Amino acid sequence: MLNVGIVGLGYMAAMHIKAWRQVAGTQILAVCNPSGRNLDGNLSSVFGNVAGEEALQLDMSQVRAYSDYAAMLADPDIHIIDICSPTWAHHDQATSALASGVHVLLEKPVARTTKEAKRIVEAASHASNYLMPAMCLRFWPEWRLLKDAIDDQRYGKVLAARFRRVGPPPAWGKKHFHDGIKSGGALLDLHIHDVDFINWCFGKPKRVFAAGYTKFSGAIDHVVAQFEVDSGAIVHAEGSWAMTPGFSFNMSYTVNFERGTLDYDVARGPDAVLKICEEGKEPVTQKAAATDGYVGEIQYFVDAVRQGKPPTVVTAKDGLAAIEVCEAEEMSVKLRQPMPV
Repeated sequence: MLNVGIVGLGYMAAMHIKAWRQVAGTQILAVCNPSGRNLDGNLSSVFGNVAGEEALQLDMSQVRAYSDYAAMLADPDIHIIDICSPTWAHHDQATSALASGVHVLLEKPVARTTKEAKRIVEAASHASNYLMPAMCLRFWPEWRLLKDAIDDQRYGKVLAARFRRVGPPPAWGKKHFHDGIKSGGALLDLHIHDVDFINWCFGKPKRVFAAGYTKFSGAIDHVVAQFEVDSGAIVHAEGSWAMTPGFSFNMSYTVNFERGTLDYDVARGPDAVLKICEEGKEPVTQKAAATDGYVGEIQYFVDAVRQGKPPTVVTAKDGLAAIEVCEAEEMSVKLRQPMPV
């Protein structure tokens, strides 16, 4: 049995807890929130941009509660720390956890800046325990299908790819998300999902050209970016949490190959989330997979820990690379010109 300690008890923690419950041979042994919020185990009021199925209540007779993170790290019974705290806390919490000897699952972005992310990469490189960024798109079934199609060229080469992740301002965690100095705005917190996926599929871009604006956080709350990649494909992505409240969160992609087009859009609903158009065949739609990327990433990390093999699907260096691209986009927005990465 692998014992897990979770720090941060907001929306991401709720999503992770629901996922941990689906991974055999693991249990939530401890939770920590320095603010004291939700330490009674009642997360029923926690919400975010992806709907959950049920209210969440931990049985605190079986879970240890900490308001002191150092005290939780000192608990000898914990094998894995799952960091779901605000971005500004990631650097200190991740490096402390690595130093304590536990394995670390670290929510994105891995840090607020490349400088902090480089320190995490350095600490992870010298540790015998593992650190993995929680880049859930790499484990989302319909996105993994796209990655495989790009790699094996079943529809030919990619000609163009468009990724979109947009919604209204976060109505949760406002003290963090609505302060761009702490969160990095939608550019770093939301858009980074697609940046990381683009890095994975096409390699780190040579240059980016981005436009964007701030609406409420002081950081970039809406960004549209084009990525210059080695394959020559036209690759662009839009990320926003500046939509008017009432606009439903949307994540989607449209990728055009030489002999096919893959189109994923959560707005079509779970029964037709993915549409595949292949040359010479009738278009088909696919239902959303039974498990999501949260379960996938956690299962993969647990398997790596049990097998004693460091994670390779996503690494600390990948987490750093995504921030480097986002910071190049930020500079491009400011200077209104393409920027090298």
